[in-house]
Formats: sequence, C-alpha cells, structure tokens
Amino acid sequence: MKIDFNEDRLLAARLKSGDEMAYDTLMNQYYVLLCNYAFTFTKNRDNAEDIVQNVMVDLWTKRKKIKPELCLKNYLYKSVYNGFISQYRKQKPVIYLEKKHIDAVDAIMESNQEEMQRLIKLVNHEIERLPKKCREIFLLNKKDGLTHTEISEHLDISTKTVEGHITRAFKILKNRLEERIGPVLFLLLGNPLK
Repeated sequence: MKIDFNEDRLLAARLKSGDEMAYDTLMNQYYVLLCNYAFTFTKNRDNAEDIVQNVMVDLWTKRKKIKPELCLKNYLYKSVYNGFISQYRKQKPVIYLEKKHIDAVDAIMESNQEEMQRLIKLVNHEIERLPKKCREIFLLNKKDGLTHTEISEHLDISTKTVEGHITRAFKILKNRLEERIGPVLFLLLGNPLK
C-alpha cells in the first residue's frame, strides 16, 4: 500500500503530536523498503538495519520539530542515504577519488530522490545484461563480497580469469552507462580498483 501525499502529511502531523500508532504505521510502511534501500549501499544487512533503525529512532526523538509540509517518504530516504554516508566515512578513510564520487552523489541526492532510484535501477538492469560468466563473477565479488582468491577457489578458475571478468564487467558498464552514473556505480559496487 502506497501512502499518498495527503496521507503522508496527516501521518507527519500525527507523529508530531506523539501518536505511537502513527509511528507503528510508519514502521510497517517503510522499514523493509528502507532496509532494502540501505542495503544497495552497504551490501550488509546488519549495517543496513542499523542505519534504518537510527533514522526511525531519530525521527521519533525529534518528532516535535516535524514541519507540516514534510514529505515523510523523501525525508526517510534522504536520511537513510545520509546515514550511510556518515557510516561510510567513519568506517574507512576517504581518499580523494572516493570523496569526489561521494560529493557527486550528494549533488544527485540533493536534486532528486526519484532520479537516484532510477539510476540505481538502471545500473542493476545493466548488471543483469552482462555476459553470464562475467555477471556471475562480478556479483560474487561486488554483491557477495568474495575476494578474487575465494571466487577462484569456488569456481575452480585462476585469479587472473576472475580479475579479467571483473575488469571486463566494469568496462561494459562504463561504456553502456552515462558519465553521471559513475558515482552511483561507485556507491553500489565500490572502488573498481580494489
């Protein structure tokens, strides 16, 4: 069930007044969706849930500051994204190239949440179009987090073959997708140089 704009504003008003049923409704409506969204960035279910739980607790704690015109859906998605960026920056040092990509993604997120969702879908669609073996190895590395050596042992192929498929996948994706997709690729798949 999708909450329309008027229902969203009513829910925001109920939250502001401290209505716990409104909070339960919000959790039922968005929790799983937000966890899936956070997972596209973190590639880790526990981290994704931590981010979403922090966002939900923070919203409840600061509910008295909710503005009547607040679009809860946009607020929640943006908060989850910001939570991911905050967690990402704490967990690993940001090198110049990564900072450049994060800043570019920040600009995309600022401009349009729906655009970000569209870009993520586009990247995922193009990954599905990769040649079968190339896609399998690419996803084992970028989605499942296996190292080149682990993939090599799992598929009984050389690490050079694994590296070749991953490099090929990045080249195909880069050629098929526009320049501005680069930051989204970076967030979804990590640094291609690793």
